[in-house]
Amino acid sequence: MPGGKRVETYEDFVKVHGLLLAASGLPQSLHFQLFQKLSSETFDGGAHFRIETCEDGRQRRLVLTSDSMPKHSHVFLIDHAWTFRLSDAYKQLREVPGLAERMAALMCVEDTEESDEAVDGVAEPGVLETIENEISNAKEKGENGGVLWLELEELGIDDHTLLSLDLSSRFPDLLALSLCGNKLENVEMVAREVTKFGNLRALWLNNNPVVQNCGDQLADIVLRGLPKLEIYNSRFTANFGEWALGFCGGVYDKDNAGNVRGGDYPLESVTSIDISNRCIHNLINKGNPLEQNSVGDLLAVLKGFPCLQSLEVDIPGPLGESAVKILESLPKLSELNGVNASKILEHGKHVIDSILQPHLPEWTAEEPLADRIINAMWLYLMTYRLADEEKIDETSVWYAMDELGSALRHSDEPNFSVAPFLYMPEGNLASAVSFSVLWPTQNAEKGDECTRDFLFGIGEDKQRSARLSAWFHTPENYFIQEYKKHCQNLESKSLISPSIQSSTTRSIHRTDGPALRVYTDIPHVEEFLKRPEFVITSEPKDADIIWTGTQVDEDLKKAARITDQQYINQFPVEACLVMKHHLAETVQKAHGSPEWLQRTYNLETQLSQLIGDYYARRRDGLNNLWILKPWNMARTIDTTVTDNLTAIIRLMETGPKICQKYIEHPALFNGKKFDLRYIVLVRSVNPLEIFLSDVFWVRLANNPYSLEKHSFFEYETHFTVMNYRGRFSHKNTPEFVTEFEQEHQVKWLEIHQRVGKMIRSVFDSATAVHPEMHSPRSRAIYGVDVMLDRCFQPKLLEVTYCPDCTRACKYDTESIFGGGGVVKGCDFFNDVFGCLFLNETTHVSPL
Repeated sequence: MPGGKRVETYEDFVKVHGLLLAASGLPQSLHFQLFQKLSSETFDGGAHFRIETCEDGRQRRLVLTSDSMPKHSHVFLIDHAWTFRLSDAYKQLREVPGLAERMAALMCVEDTEESDEAVDGVAEPGVLETIENEISNAKEKGENGGVLWLELEELGIDDHTLLSLDLSSRFPDLLALSLCGNKLENVEMVAREVTKFGNLRALWLNNNPVVQNCGDQLADIVLRGLPKLEIYNSRFTANFGEWALGFCGGVYDKDNAGNVRGGDYPLESVTSIDISNRCIHNLINKGNPLEQNSVGDLLAVLKGFPCLQSLEVDIPGPLGESAVKILESLPKLSELNGVNASKILEHGKHVIDSILQPHLPEWTAEEPLADRIINAMWLYLMTYRLADEEKIDETSVWYAMDELGSALRHSDEPNFSVAPFLYMPEGNLASAVSFSVLWPTQNAEKGDECTRDFLFGIGEDKQRSARLSAWFHTPENYFIQEYKKHCQNLESKSLISPSIQSSTTRSIHRTDGPALRVYTDIPHVEEFLKRPEFVITSEPKDADIIWTGTQVDEDLKKAARITDQQYINQFPVEACLVMKHHLAETVQKAHGSPEWLQRTYNLETQLSQLIGDYYARRRDGLNNLWILKPWNMARTIDTTVTDNLTAIIRLMETGPKICQKYIEHPALFNGKKFDLRYIVLVRSVNPLEIFLSDVFWVRLANNPYSLEKHSFFEYETHFTVMNYRGRFSHKNTPEFVTEFEQEHQVKWLEIHQRVGKMIRSVFDSATAVHPEMHSPRSRAIYGVDVMLDRCFQPKLLEVTYCPDCTRACKYDTESIFGGGGVVKGCDFFNDVFGCLFLNETTHVSPL
């Protein structure tokens, strides 16, 4: 920062913070006001706003209390209540006094007094009292037909109690009955009692053991015994009709259940109906059974509502996959899923999301406070990354705004904007204090809710609609269909492995010629390459072989005067292997979805497919643990393990990533996770000539493996690269192999053969998909990282360009399969260069 001079004047402030002011988007007219508030540490938001609870206390919103606030008239400072690196989150919540309690209150996951009272006292009236209240209410309303809608929810009713109540005798004309959340267990008894209500239109037995244990059997008996039933367990039945749709249109409810004879409550007045998943059911992980009915049948019923103007429905869903076709079939509609019908037809937009409902935090009373916060925090967090003139920080900073800032909810048409801001009072980064700044972007009036755009600047070209799934319940069916299409595409791929051709590559060193000159910026090559066929040179232009850890592009060639006649340790377009998203794409194009590649998605282009996979797995009760990896960073930097979909989507904000199904049950060594680093030597791409070094090594996690949620933040539990962080301990490879065979009663030779076959398939993929990778002047080595699952099948983790071979050079080892014998560390690069440039096969094996 300029001079590191203390900020005393407005001119100083602008000089030091000019780039930050521009990046924030704060209008220039508010810069001086911001300077004044920062200088005086003025937090005056409380004089203009009020925080209100909503969504039954599970969310908060911010309301303007000033009479009015014109656009761009004010700027407010918002403090950061919690700032952290992701790896430190769980530790801080447990150790920083008061932090967990404040965050729990801010994120609406605290234990409230009301909830304690509900547990300690008698929160619900007894069953008989509830029944008597219903009868009394019906008489007061003058309902001669008696009670038509009865709710006996969460009253602890068991099978014996239900039988003793004899409800069908008390309420023979019942149209709607809810017994949700009780203790009913016996299929035959429950079915016998509820099927006595011959006129029943709606029945809710959700959250009873009988439904959880024998749901299909019970449903079959109930649906056969109640032919008039239109809604069962929050789902439409095959017999749905005007009553069910009237329920969705708000015509029929507890205050107006309809009439047992029908026809007394015509539906001509219904102008709006919601048959989206959101309205049809209130239970998570259930599909909308309207899809089981034909589009024509449902359209025919909807056409019976002559005044219907507004419709909410999932698209794709029970009315098909096209909003345009729905409007053409129901021409009287003026609004579909909250969007003007004429606009839909004008733009030809086929998928229009129904009005989205927010994700609200969910937890159990037994769940530790830290765990609740970790799950809920992704609904609130924001992020930035620090940088100075020399470099950008490798890991992002996450933060939660204070109570006022965190009460700002999302809107696609917000009236406020908020941005992080680093104030540097001493004119340098060391003095920086982080705040957020808030200002009105539209005119606001007293009582208006103050909102911001959670995805400001992100349009559909960056998957905006899909990314809203982080905060809102989005149409599961749409995403599952996208996932199914993706799977079908993968299933259509099948590469027939080409036959292995004999080597055509020749040694590039003449026996009577001078030594080959090697330029390198790799210290281990310079130190250990001692063969007489090679000599180190300090100038790239003088070298026969360029062996570098730097990407050799056209600019570097020009600057270093590198020619096309020199050999380089890089292949053209090798990014198809060494960048994680390209590696997955290359393998998928060739092999589809092989067993050795975990399901992988490029979040920059395949978020919808990933969300569909997540929803499908959740629906089917499958494990949903995923690992996120940056496209092109090593050493597990910015790598995260999570089972939280909101976290997955939010983590896109820290840079491009892949999301890969986590290997939740890996093979373990003495209870700890491990992976294997193999060195692959590529002599030619066309034909493919690759070799596996006899030198490979195991990388061990330090902590015992665990799937406890808090362990996901423990680097030394889930990650194995300890060279750069954590406690590093080297395990000799022959010792590891012997002990592993003894621990698991397996033969390492069989595992080794499977690994070799997999590695060959990986490089076959690259040559098949990218034939332009071939270059007669290229030779290279790659690190291939492999993990074994609990069945000892290899799983590909990544391929690394110019891998760190410190261990190979530092430690002597024994060749396990290459004919035995000692492999000296000091000879590793002698053997590598011998294979690649002299056509030798010492301590390497062809694949």
